[in-house]
Amino acid sequence: MLFTGSIPRINVGILTEKQIIFELYGDFKIYGMKKNFSGRFTAVLSNDRIVCSRGKDKIESINELIFEPGDPAIDSFFIPGITIGEHFHWQRKEKQRFMGSLKLLKHEAKIVVINILPIEDYLLSVISSEMSSKSSLQLLKAHAVVSRSWTLAQLQKKENLSNNINTVSQTINSEEILKWSDRRQHELFDVCADDHCQRYHGIGKITTTTAKQAIYESRGLVLTSNDNICDSRYSKSCGGISEVFENVWEPIKYEYLSSIFDYKFEPENYNTDFSVEQNARKWIAGSPPAFCNTSDNIILNQILIDYDRQTKDFYRWKVEYTQDEIKELINSKSGIDFGKIKDLIPVERGYSARIIRLKVVGTQKTLTIGKELEIRRILSTTHLYSSAIFFEKKDIVDEIPQKFIIHGAGWGHGVGMCQIGAAVMAAQGYQFDEILLHYFRNAKIQKIY
Repeated sequence: MLFTGSIPRINVGILTEKQIIFELYGDFKIYGMKKNFSGRFTAVLSNDRIVCSRGKDKIESINELIFEPGDPAIDSFFIPGITIGEHFHWQRKEKQRFMGSLKLLKHEAKIVVINILPIEDYLLSVISSEMSSKSSLQLLKAHAVVSRSWTLAQLQKKENLSNNINTVSQTINSEEILKWSDRRQHELFDVCADDHCQRYHGIGKITTTTAKQAIYESRGLVLTSNDNICDSRYSKSCGGISEVFENVWEPIKYEYLSSIFDYKFEPENYNTDFSVEQNARKWIAGSPPAFCNTSDNIILNQILIDYDRQTKDFYRWKVEYTQDEIKELINSKSGIDFGKIKDLIPVERGYSARIIRLKVVGTQKTLTIGKELEIRRILSTTHLYSSAIFFEKKDIVDEIPQKFIIHGAGWGHGVGMCQIGAAVMAAQGYQFDEILLHYFRNAKIQKIY
């Protein structure tokens, strides 16, 4: 059912540490205390209580403290050393500033930092963190609708406890390990601030009025299907064809997350029946026309913020490993001794040529591994850009390749909106609703507040 009521407030988990340093800019209040608070504080757990100190001043609480801004329009708080991109190749620490309320919550001998704010303010930061706030208006509006839909869908899932929604699943036996992990349901807050949910990096990324205009003009707009808010997804680059939900996460079919060609027409001279391995190899080795097939730096600088620009080749790319490198990588990441790696064989591919199940053939063990994120995880020190890949074996000695070259297509899981493709569409003059209905074919756009 559709969300009804006033604009919701959302609880965003920022970080969890034993010690939290934060600075309050403005006059913040704590319920039940007459004094206003500002300045630099250090929060720790002492005698199983949260203790916030600033010089000789101390604030204590058994379970939680909530600092409410006196003026939400101008008051803010600052936190140094926040980890972003955790476990991904762009992992780093940043200093970030936030609007809204600051909540400190005691949990398992650590302090959880939670930002409480209206969802529209949250989305303003999301669209400026997922991409540059200097992006085009139509791209930012499209992303605002997708991010709003996803967020409200997650809130509805959390409320509907009878839904029994799976967020993690694994099948393990002597022949196969299949794992998938969706955005987990957080117990202490609604969403986290990193890529595991949506990038939310505070107000520092909001540098243009265009982002604010995009939120204002798309206010309350969501994607819907069968009177439900769509669990809309997105990734950096689909690689020319988007993937379906059930091939990446829970085996449930969503009509609005179907597979589409990311272009105005189907590519010529390609057979996209990727159950035939030759077709998949030709597709990945080629450069078929697609909205996300671009090298236009003006467009890419909109969608790829500073650390994302480290990834130069995203539409088609390759990675090379020696036998020792790939053996150590797969054995360490899987926790299984395969011995030397003899072969990597695609067992099942999705609609986008992404491998869903991969057979790893070693001198000590043979095992099939999936789904796509697990494949990406074991083939990289962080995460391989995509599982739309094929393998080239080189310098084979006694049936053991001395080198593996991985040829790949796209960046991310490929489900839903292709962010780079959407950026190109906006640059070509498509309006935000045309972009949305291109990627979510069986959805409609609806204003719910």
